[in-house]
Amino acid sequence: MGSCSGRCALIVLCTFQLVTALERQVFDFLGYQWVPILANFAHIVVIILGLFGTIQYRPRYVVVYTVWTAIWVTWNIFIICFYLEVGGLSQDSELLTFSLSQHRSWWHEHWPGCLHEEVPAAGLGAPHGQALVSGAICALEPSSVEALHSGLQILIALLGFVCGCYVVSVFTEEEDSFDFIGGFDPFPLYHVNEKPSSLLSKQAYLPA
Repeated sequence: MGSCSGRCALIVLCTFQLVTALERQVFDFLGYQWVPILANFAHIVVIILGLFGTIQYRPRYVVVYTVWTAIWVTWNIFIICFYLEVGGLSQDSELLTFSLSQHRSWWHEHWPGCLHEEVPAAGLGAPHGQALVSGAICALEPSSVEALHSGLQILIALLGFVCGCYVVSVFTEEEDSFDFIGGFDPFPLYHVNEKPSSLLSKQAYLPA
């Protein structure tokens, strides 16, 4: 019963986490944020791996997913610090774009309710035909939207870490109990160390 409830909870959580990761990946693609794109891709792969391990009773895959959730929490804490400019970080830097684009994020350039001042793209730093935002006035800062996205990812990852640890412990206990009763071994455990001659002698004394 515990295994079923834990597995079902982790499957539902991973499914929701996969949906949010795909949503975030789409907006990072639109904003040309290449470092988050790579991080999101790795995140999606690990989520699928965790789903497979949970459904197919593969504890090693669930362990990989559980370890990754801790890494993912650290990454999203960094993203929050980056967009809120904590610890000397600046969202105006090109740290997340590999200096291949001057775009800051899709939310910063297209957030509803913002008044933008746009200038034509110039040089090699921006894709052809794009416009860069030089200033914007918004009711809600786009950096806060990015921070909220990362906060949601942290919350889901923490829940995934707890559920992953629980599922791994349940899978391990079930494997240990299964091995203790002999698994699929058709021969009893106490016959493993007996010699064939002793087994033949026992059969000879059996009544016909």
